Amino acid sequence: MPTQREHDPITVVIADDHRSFGEALEVALGKEHDLKVIEVVTDGTQAVETARDERPDVVLLDMQMPGVDGIEAARKIHEGNTGTAVIILSGQDDDVALARAIQAGARGYLPKTEAVTGLANAIRRAYRGEPLHSSTEVDEALRKLRRRRAADGDLSQRIERLTPRELEILQRMADGDPPEQIAEDLGMSRHTLRTHTQNVLTKLGVHSKLEAIVAAIRYGKVRTTGLAPQADPGDDGIDTGA
Repeated sequence: MPTQREHDPITVVIADDHRSFGEALEVALGKEHDLKVIEVVTDGTQAVETARDERPDVVLLDMQMPGVDGIEAARKIHEGNTGTAVIILSGQDDDVALARAIQAGARGYLPKTEAVTGLANAIRRAYRGEPLHSSTEVDEALRKLRRRRAADGDLSQRIERLTPRELEILQRMADGDPPEQIAEDLGMSRHTLRTHTQNVLTKLGVHSKLEAIVAAIRYGKVRTTGLAPQADPGDDGIDTGA
């Protein structure tokens, strides 16, 4: 655990792809007499390089950044043995994100809505090597992450069971094509189309066409178009048909 240098402020680097947010945070933290923001960067790669070159006491990392995101940047900084403590910031308060942050070697995870006073205190605690979260909170977050990863792995396997024709139907739905047009273009009856669609929902273990489309997009089986799937007036409001 480091001992704060007498009269020397705790040095901080802020990494956020919205520079205006990073600079506003710099101004706010600058009012704390024992903290000093030495640099504001706008991506994870710069954050890793700055931690390596400047060896700040603490780095604040935005979780969502293009290229190297906050989690990966935290991992690289931790593996670089710079002695720099990392705190992940995000626009969402998410237990799974907390678990990912801890696994990456960060001291903790805070929402961006955290008051400046609370963030400043978190920086001081991180610098002193103190945990920002209770062991109970971390254990629960890790359990949720393990459950999420298990579910994701199962879904990725189920996605692979879809036939080319089923993926073609999902793609047409994602494109926003109406059911009658899909059936006509694929040379099948509406009843057959509904059967294919129900088979997709059963294989994926989901309850709606939208869930199926989102899953297929997530695993790269369907391309995004920005169009919503068309409702089928013959389904009486139940989204299990085509």
